[in-house]
Amino acid sequence: MRKIKFGTDGIRGRANSGAITPDNLTLIGMAAGSYIHNPNKTRQLAVIGKDTRLSGYLIEPALTSGLISTGIDVLLVGPMPTPAISMLTKSLRADIGIMISASHNPYYDNGMKFFGSDGFKLKKEQEEKIEELIRHSPDGINFATSKKLGRARRLDDAPGRYIEFAKNTFPKHLTLSGIKLVVDSANGAAYHLASKIFWELGAEVISIGDKPDGTNINLECGSMHPEKAVEAVLNHKADLGIVLDGDADRIILVDEKGNLVDGDEILALIAKYLHEKKQLNSETVVCTSMSNYGFELYCKGNNIKVVRTDVGDKYVSEALKEGDFTIGGEQSGHIIMSEHSATGDGIISALKMLEIFVQRPEKNFSEICHPFVKIPQKIHNVRIAKSASKILNSSSVKTAIEFAQKQISDQGRINVRASGTEPLIRVMVEHNDQRFIDTITGKIEEAIISCGKND
Repeated sequence: MRKIKFGTDGIRGRANSGAITPDNLTLIGMAAGSYIHNPNKTRQLAVIGKDTRLSGYLIEPALTSGLISTGIDVLLVGPMPTPAISMLTKSLRADIGIMISASHNPYYDNGMKFFGSDGFKLKKEQEEKIEELIRHSPDGINFATSKKLGRARRLDDAPGRYIEFAKNTFPKHLTLSGIKLVVDSANGAAYHLASKIFWELGAEVISIGDKPDGTNINLECGSMHPEKAVEAVLNHKADLGIVLDGDADRIILVDEKGNLVDGDEILALIAKYLHEKKQLNSETVVCTSMSNYGFELYCKGNNIKVVRTDVGDKYVSEALKEGDFTIGGEQSGHIIMSEHSATGDGIISALKMLEIFVQRPEKNFSEICHPFVKIPQKIHNVRIAKSASKILNSSSVKTAIEFAQKQISDQGRINVRASGTEPLIRVMVEHNDQRFIDTITGKIEEAIISCGKND
């Protein structure tokens, strides 16, 4: 039995090892095809997109082969943003969508994000059914007869479809004429269309991070490394910098002074804007446990209710769907506007921020985009070589966290969790005293490292 597990955002790992090998990838395709198999439908369709990693050439054909073996037709769209795969899966009435990407990770990692026919990421119970099919293969695999094998073809106009979709989210009576933008596509999935969208809406665009070579995705560029975008904004005297990650499902911004604008600030501004326009359902915004407490205070001060979820944009998306809410997001820059998308979309989020900006011509972006005072927060990643669950459930680590929580009392927040995409434990501490934050974080980190060594 093979143990291939979904994390917080699909399946991810080092390319050509572990789960991400040709045989395992083919099996994943077979399991996904068997999971969606419907004997009452003549033909079924899967949409597959990817970012610009070299290993996409390894993963795409293996997944395609597995799907075809179960009688599923496959539509290949090439490099496209993750939100475009969500949109295309729904608009093309496909049964499943698969995005080949490891998001913000380095090029040597890769993985897959799965979408249902409604464009939403698969729920945990759906992922578990695919895991079960993988585990007990070949039992449960719906192998097609030779005559009923699936077919694969390419959709050449996929970029154009997404470009028009994104542009249509921007009000037709507004224009970006006179706005100078720096757009950093992280040498990733949006390299060939992000700048084009903003240019076609009237902006002057300086494009960087738009020359992928298979190994430079997220390399010293994009939302994980915004330094080049900051430099470009200052050098070109741009009004705003738009910085995407490798699969363009998240965004950070750079104001004209070179200051970064994170997901909490973007979410707060858009939520308030929608609230003022009476377009914020239930007067509620969704965020995660990692969002800064200053964000929550700002929302409450503007009569906006806050719902928190576990970390992961899929959980934000599920909360939006279940509560019929309008907008939610993460501090990392995943912003989901349910009117437009079922997943984070960096380009559409940027367009919404620009919609706000162009209607306030008397203001520079820096005067708009920092709406609240952040509570000092430290997020520290502790790399681990052992099981995260064993470490987090150990008595020594639990004791360290409980002791820290007593010390911090109601004057701050502590959040310690395993990363769902990397071998890390993330330690987040918020408090008004930075020295206290450093002390608390250090003690929890020491406990984690010690437990990892002794496990």
